[in-house]
Amino acid sequence: MSALGCGKAVTLEALRAGRPGLGPVRYLETSQKDFPVGEVPLSNQELAALCGVPDTWPRTSLLSVVALQEALQEAALCSCDVPFSSASLRDPVRANAPEKGTSPDKVPLLGGIPLISGTTVGCMDLTEKVFPTYPSWHSCGVSTDLAARLLGFEWATTLSTACSSALNAIIYGANLIRAGRYHCVVAGGSESLSNYHLNGFNSLMILDRQPCRPFDATRAGLNLGEGAAYLVLETAASAKARGANVLARLSGFGNACDAFHQTASSENGEGAYLAMKQALERAGLQPSQIDYVNAHGTGTPNNDASETTALRRIFGGQLPPVSSTKPFTGHTTSASGSIEAVFCLLALQHGFIPPQLNWNTPDPACVTPYTEQRKEFLSHIICNAFGFGGNDSSMIISKP
Repeated sequence: MSALGCGKAVTLEALRAGRPGLGPVRYLETSQKDFPVGEVPLSNQELAALCGVPDTWPRTSLLSVVALQEALQEAALCSCDVPFSSASLRDPVRANAPEKGTSPDKVPLLGGIPLISGTTVGCMDLTEKVFPTYPSWHSCGVSTDLAARLLGFEWATTLSTACSSALNAIIYGANLIRAGRYHCVVAGGSESLSNYHLNGFNSLMILDRQPCRPFDATRAGLNLGEGAAYLVLETAASAKARGANVLARLSGFGNACDAFHQTASSENGEGAYLAMKQALERAGLQPSQIDYVNAHGTGTPNNDASETTALRRIFGGQLPPVSSTKPFTGHTTSASGSIEAVFCLLALQHGFIPPQLNWNTPDPACVTPYTEQRKEFLSHIICNAFGFGGNDSSMIISKP
C-alpha cells in the first residue's frame, strides 16, 4: 500500500513505467496544503469497507490490514477463498476479510505466527481529534494490535525507531526465526499521514514544496508519504514442507547507531556504513557482489551527502547502481523499510532497477543515481532505512 496504489501488481507497473504517486493533500485535514505528499489513494471509508471494520479505526491499522492480507494470501497462510486483486480492492463487498461484527476469536487464521510491525505515528490521527482533552489517547502499538486481533495472529509487537522501524521489524522477525522461537513470522510496517507528522517535519525545515530530488544538487528536502507493507519470513524447511513459493532470501542484515544527533546524519555516515558492513558480513558477500542499492535517499541535503559518504566507504570507486524510490511514494517514514523491501523483491523477480526520478543536476558530494529503464539481471540487493538519532538499518535481499 502506497501512493502508487494498492497491491503489488499496480506497484510493479508504476515502478517500471516511472510513474510517481505524489500529489496535493487530498484526505488529511490540514492547513499545510502547499506540500506535495504521497497519500494512499483511498479514503478511510473505502479502506474500512475493504477491511470489514468501522471507519473509526486508525488509518495506520486500515492500511496494515489490507497490506497484510495480500502478503498472507500470496504466502498461502490465509484461509480466504477469493484471491487478492485490484478488483477486490475496489469492491466494497469484501470476501477476503471477516464480516463486520466478527469477533477476533472466531478468526483463527494465524495461530502460532507473530506479527512484528513498525510505526511511529500509530493512532495519531485519532489522537488529534480529541487533543488536548485526552492528550494520551493511544500508544503507537494500538494500531498494530487492532490489525493482529482482526486477523488472528498469535501475538503482536510494535517497533518504533523512526524511519528504520519497519526494516528493524523485519530484522527482529528474522532473529526470532534464527533463535528457533518460530518457523514463520510476518514483519513490516505501516504509517499514515497526520498533522503531527506533517507539522513536525515542517518545523525541521526539511519539507520540499516541489517533488523531491534525491542526490540532485538542487535538492531542498523530502515529501512525506504513507503506506504499509509486510513480508512473510520462514525457514527453508518450513517453506519446503508447505510447498511455499519462495520469492527471495533474506541473506544479510545489520543495524547500527552512531548517536550523532537527534535528527541529523553524521558527515562520515558512520551508522549507515556500519549497518551495510554488518549486512555484507552476515551474508558472506563482497561489496562487488551487490547489484543494486535501494538508497534511503530522502532528498534532504544532509541525508543524501551522508549516505553517499557511507556508500563510498563500502564500495570504494566501484559503486553499483543506486537509486531512491522516494520520488515515487514520498518518504513513508516508519513504513519505508518494508515498502522499499517489496520494491526490491519486485526488482529481483522481474529484472529491473527502479529508476531515479527528478534527478538532473549532479552534485559532487552525492552519487550519480541510476536513471535508466532497461532490463537488469539482479542477484543481491541492499535496501537501506535510516532513522532519526542515527538508528540505521540495512538488509540484503537475494535470489532464492
